[in-house]
Amino acid sequence: MSGADPPPGTATNPPAASRLIVDARGSWCPGPLMELVRVIREEPVGTEFELLSSDEGSRKDVPMWLEKAGHRLVEFRSDSGFDRYVVQKTHE
Repeated sequence: MSGADPPPGTATNPPAASRLIVDARGSWCPGPLMELVRVIREEPVGTEFELLSSDEGSRKDVPMWLEKAGHRLVEFRSDSGFDRYVVQKTHE
């Protein structure tokens, strides 16, 4: 092993589908969408984001923005008092 090789078991690249939680519960329109847009810009392609939103306007705003921006809605689930959107960044 050369000095430049990482130790065994060390990841050299992040997993292709890491997931970040964006907890925007209690934030109102357009807050949850703006938080999602901000973090998507900061992370690499392939990253998944789990947006938690208690704002009913997000049900329309998030899918519309994703379609326009070209990212993918992986899953939508309504939980007790909030919605959960799993989104994947598909391009820069």
